[in-house]
Amino acid sequence: MISNGKHLVLMAPPGGGKGTQARVLRDALHVPHLSTGEMLRNAGRAGTPLGLQAKALIDKGNFVPDDMIVGLISERLDEPDCKEGFILDGFPRTLPQAKALDELMFEKGTRLDHVIEIQVPNDLIIQRIIGRFSCTDCGAMYHDTFKPTKVFGICDECGGTSFTRRQDDNWETVVSRLKTYQAITTPVLPYYEYQGLLSSIDGAGTVEAVSEKLRKVIGF
Repeated sequence: MISNGKHLVLMAPPGGGKGTQARVLRDALHVPHLSTGEMLRNAGRAGTPLGLQAKALIDKGNFVPDDMIVGLISERLDEPDCKEGFILDGFPRTLPQAKALDELMFEKGTRLDHVIEIQVPNDLIIQRIIGRFSCTDCGAMYHDTFKPTKVFGICDECGGTSFTRRQDDNWETVVSRLKTYQAITTPVLPYYEYQGLLSSIDGAGTVEAVSEKLRKVIGF
């Protein structure tokens, strides 16, 4: 099978920083960051057959089945910008999804190179999530403790004075999501460990420190 070392999966609990690190790696490796949530939204907007089916399910509050998500990923991986690799964020979440991804990669004549788990203590994750807020006008992200605005009440980016917090960024919801992650996603890790693909890094440091650890694992 053909591979160039840039076919990556990032795994982390909600609030673990995988989205942030995926964007950093995207810019460093010049390969696309594939967030399944964003892919579903884009496919719906593009009006593809699979995208419309997925959108109809999401609009009704239903889950998108694995075969549909795998189909969307398959279509996305066939696009030219994925030729040199990709960074998967948000997939696989379950053991059946991990096995389906392996089958898909085999069909395309390539394979995963690294599955990297970003480990962050639950108490830090809760602190990260419940303290975050964003500028209503431009969407710039901030945090009560880790990234406050330079001037209290004024957005650094656009000067706006209106901010918002996600309704589900509360203690009860975060704890529930962490329990779900432990129950559903954690069993995927031994599967990749058995294949020799899994690496785990400490994600409790700064964005730059965690990025450096990822670089060492990937080898660039």
